[in-house]
Amino acid sequence: MRVLVIGVSGLIGSAIASRLSADGHQVTGVARHPDRLPGVTCIAMDISQTNPGSWQPLLETIDAVINCAGTLQDSPTESTEGIHVHGIAALYEACARANVRRVIHFSALGADRQASPFGRSKLRGEQELMKRPLDWIILRPSVVIGRSAYGGSALLRGLAALPLLPVMPRTAELQPILLDDVVEVVIALLKPDAPTRQMIELVGPRRYRFDELVGVFRQWMRWPPAASFAVPDGLAHIAYRLGDMAAWLGWKPALRTTAEREMQFGAVGDPAQLQSAASIKARSLEASMAREPASVQERWFARLFLLKALIFGVFGAFWIATGLISLGPGWEIGTAYVREGGLSQTMAAAATIAGALSDIVIGLAILYRPTTRYGLYAALLISVTYAIIGTILVPRLWIDPLGPMLKIWPVMMLNLVALAIVDDR
Repeated sequence: MRVLVIGVSGLIGSAIASRLSADGHQVTGVARHPDRLPGVTCIAMDISQTNPGSWQPLLETIDAVINCAGTLQDSPTESTEGIHVHGIAALYEACARANVRRVIHFSALGADRQASPFGRSKLRGEQELMKRPLDWIILRPSVVIGRSAYGGSALLRGLAALPLLPVMPRTAELQPILLDDVVEVVIALLKPDAPTRQMIELVGPRRYRFDELVGVFRQWMRWPPAASFAVPDGLAHIAYRLGDMAAWLGWKPALRTTAEREMQFGAVGDPAQLQSAASIKARSLEASMAREPASVQERWFARLFLLKALIFGVFGAFWIATGLISLGPGWEIGTAYVREGGLSQTMAAAATIAGALSDIVIGLAILYRPTTRYGLYAALLISVTYAIIGTILVPRLWIDPLGPMLKIWPVMMLNLVALAIVDDR
């Protein structure tokens, strides 16, 4: 078949596209920033655009469309209404015009309860599909667990790495499903005799409390059992709000107020729907983990997941703080160092101001996700520059007991670590 996969860079979309390609299908993938996938033609496109004609060239030779696109919460670069409603309305209108009959649409378990703007937009997206003359299937997955990790599944790993297992307030049960099972469902539903015009809940065979599911991941990574603690409401709310702030800076943290509302309702359903519609029985999470023990790389990822926010937050704040200190309480000390190298008072002041403003700009660039990588490269470059200039102007700083010159090197190492983990997917 010739299949168009929307949201090909996501956890589910990339797995489906890769499997279809491996099975010999011709796959075209669309995303805002598509990854390179072997055997898949990937196209960069704004999924939230509302003109059906923009989709028409892609649909001319397509047999089926699989929509895996989604976003958790509104941000400066993404809109839940744009991606879940207006963009796919244009896509499905174009499908109807191009006579593309088979459409598989990924929604979200519990979309009908409309617990958040995320859920409300997902429900409206379902309605946009159902009112068109297409052979549609709507899939409502719970938390999807795969070897790859993103969003909620990555958060579970990160929480499992903590010395104490946190119990978030007012979280309901979850019924996760394996990514491999999700892919098998899609493969089955692409067959000519597959059912149409159905809504199917994708859930695994067992329900878990949130802290219990975190414990399953901890056991998978072969760490000893850990005591749990109840996270106070106030602290949890602060964590969710900090996630919202990070989202407005372009990051995509799993902990946001939308996640808070969704977790209060949980994600459970009827596994019999899966077996009835696609003749697939969802497999046990524990059995799957037992077949594929966690590697040392899995443990690295788990330990780094929550540290990543601290690394970028602290690193960006560090550069901003050094700039502000240089312009404020550290002004006399900074200009004195420069004058010690033989520069005039005016030149020392100009150099101090230039260095301070550079530090502030670098810190802001690191904190703002679209410019983070550029900020890190600039930080690395300016660190080397400071080391060279400091050595020329004030060489005695190399033997200063507080080690101002020696401390540049661990800062640069942290910079390299940040560059290594900056990618979101």
